Amino acid sequence: MTPEIPLAFCTVLGVLAVFQLLLIIGLPFGRFAWGGQNPVLSARQRVGSAVSIVVYAAFALVALERGALISIFPAPLVAVVAMWVIAAYLLLSVLPNLASKSKYERRVMVPVSLVLAGLAFVVALS
Repeated sequence: MTPEIPLAFCTVLGVLAVFQLLLIIGLPFGRFAWGGQNPVLSARQRVGSAVSIVVYAAFALVALERGALISIFPAPLVAVVAMWVIAAYLLLSVLPNLASKSKYERRVMVPVSLVLAGLAFVVALS
């Protein structure tokens, strides 16, 4: 696999991590996330955003390993299985975005989550 796809996947994750960081520091972008109920996230939602950043970092490591850009796992099969789990998880994550009451979340996050899931499947297939 060429490095472009895993790097594109990591770039989208990086943009999402910056977005989550902006939510954590209190910028009023909450209508694009967490159901769109609060323009500024509650303390609990901010913790969720922080957890999301950690999860994105883990996803990025798996994709980089799967794309043979880094080597951190003891066996290649670990990255193969993990990337398929990530791809399935990201595909399922489209559903809450579709069901959101926030039109902003539906208009922005549904396409972003579909792109991310698509990239994850391409990385998994490699």
